[in-house]
Amino acid sequence: MLKKSLAIMSISAAFFAQAQDVSVIRNTVDVYSSSPNIGSAKFNAMAGSNGALGGDANSLLTNPAGLGVAISGEISGTLSIMSNKNTSSYAGSSYGYTVNKGDLGNVGAVMTFQLMTESAWKFINVGVNYSNQSIENYIETPGNSNLVYDFPDGGSSSFGRHAYDRYGYLSKTSVGVGANYNNNLYLGAGLNFFNSSIDQSDTAIFNSLDDGSSEYFSKQNTPFIERGNGFSASLGVIGKLSPNFRIGAALETPTFWNIDRSYNFYNDAIYGDDYAVENRKLTSPLKATVSAAFIASKSFALNVDYTLGLTKPKYKVYGPAETELNDFFNDEYKNLSELKIGAEYRVKQFRLRGGYAYTSSPFDALTVSRYNDSGDGMADKSYNDLILNDRNALSFGIGYDFKSFYIDASYQNITSKYSNPLLYGVIDGNYEAGYYSPNRLISSEAYAVSDVKNTRNNFFLTFGWKF
Repeated sequence: MLKKSLAIMSISAAFFAQAQDVSVIRNTVDVYSSSPNIGSAKFNAMAGSNGALGGDANSLLTNPAGLGVAISGEISGTLSIMSNKNTSSYAGSSYGYTVNKGDLGNVGAVMTFQLMTESAWKFINVGVNYSNQSIENYIETPGNSNLVYDFPDGGSSSFGRHAYDRYGYLSKTSVGVGANYNNNLYLGAGLNFFNSSIDQSDTAIFNSLDDGSSEYFSKQNTPFIERGNGFSASLGVIGKLSPNFRIGAALETPTFWNIDRSYNFYNDAIYGDDYAVENRKLTSPLKATVSAAFIASKSFALNVDYTLGLTKPKYKVYGPAETELNDFFNDEYKNLSELKIGAEYRVKQFRLRGGYAYTSSPFDALTVSRYNDSGDGMADKSYNDLILNDRNALSFGIGYDFKSFYIDASYQNITSKYSNPLLYGVIDGNYEAGYYSPNRLISSEAYAVSDVKNTRNNFFLTFGWKF
């Protein structure tokens, strides 16, 4: 039975459990603190690793100094087909759901200006890059007939299923300039403009034990809609240690987000069930990237990038919700780190590419009170992978150069496994955070936690022209 006695919970769990929907935490990290990293097929085949190589508009995704490496103009467009599958397992059952999306993933252009002077400055180049990706994500968790809720007005229902459902996109438009000093030192700067769209819901179904009917419930303050825009700037440098070795470094300021929200609320003492609008301002983490490249010859190149988040997400405080979010991130968020390795091998006009990327888990271990699968109690459990976890990405690609024109194709596989908390929502004198239907409400004092395996299989096709 779902009891109304509050289980002992850690302070860390209480921060996001009482008034915040879990998806707010997930989106803060997964969307607003993570720039779109969809580049050309070449860029994606090399796992996005080009910080010390540069040479095209995708340099604006890692190190704007790479614009200065270009010696000819170039424009390219990339089609993306993205497949995102979540399999959520709970109480001996599993649900899997796949989202497939096709779109224009990337457009990039570089204009080169050779300086015909005696100065050591060889080129001043201007670049523009647009990246776009779907952030649609659907996690459906099977129910557990052992979890039963007795309603005060009579009747009982068992937990039928739960779903986090997110629609939307994230895009990044960058403009920058890069300079070539004596073919040994490259400097660059860029401005980045972000746009986001999120439609998010958090729903549960409970099945009546009396007549078998299903009743739909929505978490307090959901569904919600967010439309955001943000701005950041980046600086970078690349230096040649020798004809075969380069090193690079780049710094990207926090992204300053302005987010307009609307959301549904329930059971308010004055307004009852209605909706509200508000604005939030978020500052995402400051990021630094260091890179190294080995260029054995015109036939082979290897690049390694390491990116570290130097600060934590922070909301401007307008009320208790932002304070609660900031307290959680201050205490439980880990500085995100990412390692990317990419290589390219050329055989005449053919290009063979491959890459690997690893992104660390964003959170420390979190302890929550969770229901036993048998439904006869609850207990505290610590998780190293709650809400989100580390990700591994493997990629490879091919290309063919027709001199002025080229075509590239690549495949990317990204995997992650994490524990997915759901169903928690207390209702007391300080919070209205339960699950609501038109007729009933449910106050759940512990979590059900499922195991989620996320697999993304992405394909990219690029057409480009050099001039």
